Amino acid sequence: MPPRSSTSASVQEYRAPPWLPGGNLQTIWAALMARRTRGPVPSYRRTRWTTPDGDFVDLDLLDAEVSARRPLLVLFHGLEGSSRSHYAEAFADVAARGGLGFAVPHFRGCSGEINLAPRAYHSGDHEEIDFMLRRLREQHEGPIVAVGVSLGGNALLRWAGEHGAEAGRVAQAVAAVCSPLDLAAGGHHIGKGFNRVVYTTMFLRSMKPKALQKWAQHPGLFDREAMLRARDLYEFDNIFTAPVHGFTGTEDYWSRASAKPHLHRIRIPALALNARNDPFVPAASLPRPQEISPWVTLWQPREGGHVGFPSGSFPGHVLAMPEAVTAWLLQAAGIAPPALQAWRDPPLTVPAS
Repeated sequence: MPPRSSTSASVQEYRAPPWLPGGNLQTIWAALMARRTRGPVPSYRRTRWTTPDGDFVDLDLLDAEVSARRPLLVLFHGLEGSSRSHYAEAFADVAARGGLGFAVPHFRGCSGEINLAPRAYHSGDHEEIDFMLRRLREQHEGPIVAVGVSLGGNALLRWAGEHGAEAGRVAQAVAAVCSPLDLAAGGHHIGKGFNRVVYTTMFLRSMKPKALQKWAQHPGLFDREAMLRARDLYEFDNIFTAPVHGFTGTEDYWSRASAKPHLHRIRIPALALNARNDPFVPAASLPRPQEISPWVTLWQPREGGHVGFPSGSFPGHVLAMPEAVTAWLLQAAGIAPPALQAWRDPPLTVPAS
């Protein structure tokens, strides 16, 4: 039976600080300027795993003494993210204050060193999620909960839908934060106007050099000159991401990799958090209650931007969302969450379904 949603006597819906209006400001300020930890910058220790196809992935573990029987929080980063992304460091800070284990498995090529195989990573990489979570399950004695951010959240919910009730043998609860669960809607949206000028340019500035490194390893893997001419993610995915990972083109990739059509198959507690003013994800594309299984909780606040959710007085911080999501994951997994709130702001509580 699906979990029964708990109600709160004092549900605090997210509201952005008055001095930070609009989805773009809430996105950019949170990533560049807001405080991401209460104390020191998290310290990690790195482990390298060999993948089933003979490649490697790098895993960063919070460098703290935590019992293997304590809950482990696993974070799957977003497009071109890493354990040093603002949201990863914020979740690491929350985990450290809560006495939780914390791990960030890097998608291939995102740990600072290009991977070896003729592939990279993509938004529907549920096979990679499965390998990473099962490897962690073998090594960790306590409960495992996982959160995916943006691309990582789509891949994580895609994994949960793919494995149904069997996923519960590996992870006890999952959450997706600001994920483009309809990849076509998000992909077309980020290719227009301000989004194209700012966000698309930012991503391509990182993705194209990595693609060139991949071509140098495996000459002829894709059309190098066409990739260099790509002006948006649609064109880049059509030339590189889709064919390198077994899709016929962008439309096929976006369709088959999207988690939204699989949300009704999920059989473990799952949270899908999307701000309705996210500049990457159009509100009209967000899943509706009739499109999900009873195991899925939708949280769609009016504000927050893309992986923003800044809180507090100037210059603000980004801990309120990780605190709320971590508390939800632990409660959904049947674990009493520790006192996580680090600031004087009213705590955020995920509204009941």
